[in-house]
Amino acid sequence: MRIHNATRDAEIAGHASAARSYWSRLIGLLGRSSLRPGEALLLDPCTSVHTAFMRFSIDVAFLDREARVVKIVPAMGPFRASAVLRGGRSAVELPKGTLERTGTAVGDQLLFES
Repeated sequence: MRIHNATRDAEIAGHASAARSYWSRLIGLLGRSSLRPGEALLLDPCTSVHTAFMRFSIDVAFLDREARVVKIVPAMGPFRASAVLRGGRSAVELPKGTLERTGTAVGDQLLFES
C-alpha cells in the first residue's frame, strides 16, 4: 500500500503494511532492526503506541476516522510510550525524519492507495 499526503502532495510511504489484528498491532515493529525510507506500518485501530524493546527511533502520525492527521510525534525513541489520543482512530509508524522531510503536519489529509 502507498500513503500519500494529499495536503502537501508528498508521498509518505511507497511500501506500507497494515496491522489490523490484536496480535499484529501488539507486535508492530518489534524484532525489526530498522524501517527503510519509504516503509511504514499502519496500526488500525490505534490510539497510542509504544517503542518498548525497539532498537530505533520512529516518527508517528495519529489519524482520525477521515485519515486526517490529529497529532504527530517526531523521532520517538526506543522504550517510550505515547499518551492515549482521544478522537484518534489509527497511527502510522514511519522512519525517523519522514514527517519533517514531507512537511506533514496536524490537519493534513492522508490517502491510502493499494
